[in-house]
Amino acid sequence: MREDFPRSEAKELDAADPLAHLRDRFVIADDDLICLDGNSLGRLPAATPEHLDRLVRQGWGEQLIRSWSTWIDWGRRLGDRLATHALGARPGEVVVSDSTSVNLYKLAAAALDAAGDRRTVLVDAEEFPTDRYILQGLAEARGLTVRTLPSDLDEGLRTDELRAALDDDVALVVLSSVAYRSGALQDMAAVNDAARRAGTVVLWDLSHAVGAVPIELTATGADLAVGCTYKYLNAGPGAPAFLYVRQELQATLRQPIQGWFGQRDQFTMGAGYEPAPDLDRFLVGTPPILALAALDPSLDVLAEAGIDRVRAKGRRLGQMIVDLTDAWLTPYGFRVASPRDPDRRGNHVSLHHPEALRISRALAGDGRVVADYRTPDRLRLGAAPLYTRHVDVWDAMSRLRDLAERRGWERVPGGPSRVT
Repeated sequence: MREDFPRSEAKELDAADPLAHLRDRFVIADDDLICLDGNSLGRLPAATPEHLDRLVRQGWGEQLIRSWSTWIDWGRRLGDRLATHALGARPGEVVVSDSTSVNLYKLAAAALDAAGDRRTVLVDAEEFPTDRYILQGLAEARGLTVRTLPSDLDEGLRTDELRAALDDDVALVVLSSVAYRSGALQDMAAVNDAARRAGTVVLWDLSHAVGAVPIELTATGADLAVGCTYKYLNAGPGAPAFLYVRQELQATLRQPIQGWFGQRDQFTMGAGYEPAPDLDRFLVGTPPILALAALDPSLDVLAEAGIDRVRAKGRRLGQMIVDLTDAWLTPYGFRVASPRDPDRRGNHVSLHHPEALRISRALAGDGRVVADYRTPDRLRLGAAPLYTRHVDVWDAMSRLRDLAERRGWERVPGGPSRVT
C-alpha cells in the first residue's frame, strides 16, 4: 500500500462494500470512537434490547413458568443455528451452554477417559491460558503428562511440528484454530487428519475464529470443539459458550459433570444418573435463558451477511492494517506480529512495540481508538467486518501514527492490565 494512501480511497471501498448496510444493525453510540476490539467483545446488535425486553416482560413477567416449555430447548436450537451459519456442522452436533472453560473441561475429561492407556496431552505452548490451566489440572488428577509444543509467537504452531510429536501415547490434542495473540490460523483439515492417523482426537478452541472465519467442522473431520459467543458473534458480555461433538462420538463419550439436564429421562427425577443418548449428555444444569436469548439477534445479522462475505471483508480490513503499519508505523518501532499471508491469519492483527501496553491505553484515551494489549508487547487490532468500515481502519491507523510521532504514550502509566 502506498505511503500516501488517501482517506478518500478508504471511503470508496466502503461505498462498494456489500456489507456496509449492516453497520446500521448495531448500536454505535459514539461515531468518533473507533472500536478495533471486536475480537474481545462485539458491539451490541440494535435489535437485542427490544428482544430481551420482550422476553423479560412477556415471557417471564406475564407467562411465568408457562414459558419454560418454549425455553427449555434453546441451547439446542441456537446450537443448530450456529452449526448452520458459522460452524459447518450437522444438526444435533452443537449446543450452547456454560462457559468456554467449563465446556473445554467437560470435553477434555470425556476424551481422556475414553483414551485407554494413552498418557500424554499435547498443547501449543502459546495456547490461551485457561485451556492450558484446565489441561494441567486434568493431567494432575489422572497422573498424565502435558507436553507443550514450541510455537512461534507471531507465526503460530507449525503443522509439521505437531505431526512429528504425535505418537501412540498421545491421548488428546488441544489447539486454537486462531491463535489469541497473533491471529495465526491453523489448517484444521491437516491437523485433524494427522491426529486421526495417530489414533487420537483434537479438541479445538474456536473462540477467536467463530463468526469471522469460515469453519467447516464436518468437512475437516473435526471431533470436538468449544468456543465463545461474545466476540465476533456479538452475544454480549459473558454470553454462554458452545460445544461441538461429532455425532458418531456422542454415545461413546461421558462427560464428568453429571447434571440433571444431561440425564436420559430428566423429569422422571430418577435416583441414579444415566446419560442421554445424544448431545444432551453434555449439558449440565438449567440454561441461562436471558443470556442465551441475546444470541438470536446476532445470528440474524450473521446469517444475512454470510460467513464467506464476512471473511472476504475481514481479509481486506486486516490487510489494510498490515499495509498501513508498513507504510506509516515502522519508523516508530512498530512491526507486524501476525502472519503476513492472509490465508494463515484470522481476523485480528497484532503489532509489536516495546510500549504496547501504554500505547493501547493512550489510544483508548485521547486517541479514541479501542484496541487491546497482550503480553509480552503486542497491540491487538480486531476489525470486526459486520460493523467496521474501511475508513474506521484508516482513521485508527492515522491516529496511531499521530500518537507515535508525538510519543503520546509517555505520559500514560504502565503496570498490569486487567483487560480480557
